[in-house]
Amino acid sequence: MFKKNVLADLKSGIVVFLVALPLCLGIALACKVPLVSGIIAGVVGGIVVTVFSTSKYSVSGPAAGLTAIIISSIAALGSFELFLAAVVFAGILQILLGVMKAGGVGNYIPNAVIKGMLAGIGIILIIKQIPHLFGYDKDPEGDMEFIQMDGENSFTELVHMINFITPGSIIIGLVSIAVIIIGGKAFYKNDKILSLIPAPLLVVIFGILLTIIFNNYEFLKIDSQHLVNIPSITSLSDLKSSSMFPNFSSINQGKFWVIVITIAAVASIETLLSIEAVDKLDPEKNKTNSNKELIAQGIGNITSGLFGGLPLTSVIVRSSANINSGAKSKLSIIIHSVLLLVSVLLLPTVLNLVPNASLAAILILTGYKLTNASVFKKIINAGREQYLPFFITIVVMLSTDLLKGVAVGIMVAIVFIIKDNIKASFDSTNEFINGKMYYIVKLPQHLTFFNKGFLINYFNKVQTNSTITIDYTINKRINSDAKDVIEDFIQISYKKNITVELIKPHN
Repeated sequence: MFKKNVLADLKSGIVVFLVALPLCLGIALACKVPLVSGIIAGVVGGIVVTVFSTSKYSVSGPAAGLTAIIISSIAALGSFELFLAAVVFAGILQILLGVMKAGGVGNYIPNAVIKGMLAGIGIILIIKQIPHLFGYDKDPEGDMEFIQMDGENSFTELVHMINFITPGSIIIGLVSIAVIIIGGKAFYKNDKILSLIPAPLLVVIFGILLTIIFNNYEFLKIDSQHLVNIPSITSLSDLKSSSMFPNFSSINQGKFWVIVITIAAVASIETLLSIEAVDKLDPEKNKTNSNKELIAQGIGNITSGLFGGLPLTSVIVRSSANINSGAKSKLSIIIHSVLLLVSVLLLPTVLNLVPNASLAAILILTGYKLTNASVFKKIINAGREQYLPFFITIVVMLSTDLLKGVAVGIMVAIVFIIKDNIKASFDSTNEFINGKMYYIVKLPQHLTFFNKGFLINYFNKVQTNSTITIDYTINKRINSDAKDVIEDFIQISYKKNITVELIKPHN
């Protein structure tokens, strides 16, 4: 069993590596920092954070959601080295947040919003990867924003790619998708030999072979701009010289601490959202300790910042790939990090032959698993209070970014929660006796501004020439807005010949 689990973790680690590699490089490229910074963040996230995290499947690394913050922060501070110092202090702040039990915030995110976030990420991933599949690589991998770094947006990019179609990339992309689909079939999974080879690894192998073959044909040739671009590093000393290290000379400036707080807050929120989502995807339904996760992320960001890496968060795309690939333990995450480091040190020449179209196919299928039709069918059947926050989260995410989508989704969900609580808080009845209508409404323990609308609607429906009993028996506190509504109704009730009886609590 142990050997079987290790083999499963090895296969999953390879898949996560293939998903993480273009994202680590692409996010660094989008942030306009050394590419090795993205790799360092991926390695630190996969090893350091994993050691301290209680999550079995969550994969941490550089997050696309921080790209805009990173760019603006570097511009404000004046250098990447000063920004790295801010990352270190953001990590310290995250540890403090974990110690203060701030991670519990994640427990209050509605399930419909979490599911909408997962589906939204899946859709965005598919939309963003289609241009790469067609050989249009103007927008770097890892850019998940609606407004892109190249000035286009997610949808106009799909239009522009038609004018820049690369035949060789399309062929490689379609072959790659076919290989992944075949890899998911029962005959492949049950074959003793084939089951040992992850389909995404075959995708990369076929991609390299086709790239080499297509170089002999001008029409199908894959230019370097359509291939993975790993920096040439042949030793650890080269890695050190290619890296930048933090400069702490700006710690006495107010803007420095604003950036520290911003990084810590956004990274923590994205991590808590991702952890909640990963727990939902977890086949064993394990529950991650969110406070310990903040501490783990803090330690990871301190380490990443000190060694010249980008800030980290738990990342859903990599984590979902880890789960879907059949990981059995944290070993798969550590393996993916080791492969990231090895790829930079030992295999840059080979990996630089991998076409972006191959990796795009892997990411598209990863996105599909997050947003398949069964997810939509189930949420629609759950009712309006579930599908409205779900779809609104997706729409806002597609047109802005993840955090805005989640924030709007939560607000919509809260409206339904408040509405349901208001309805449930009142016990009312009415009955027609001897030609006259009698109403009884029992006020809840706490009457607030949110109850004002219910009271107004209820009192407006009270018929003329009737009797209403307002029961205060269990009421302990009444907000002035709600109190005014009741008093106004009592004052005008005589005009409608409505008899109002009040039942006060016994003192």
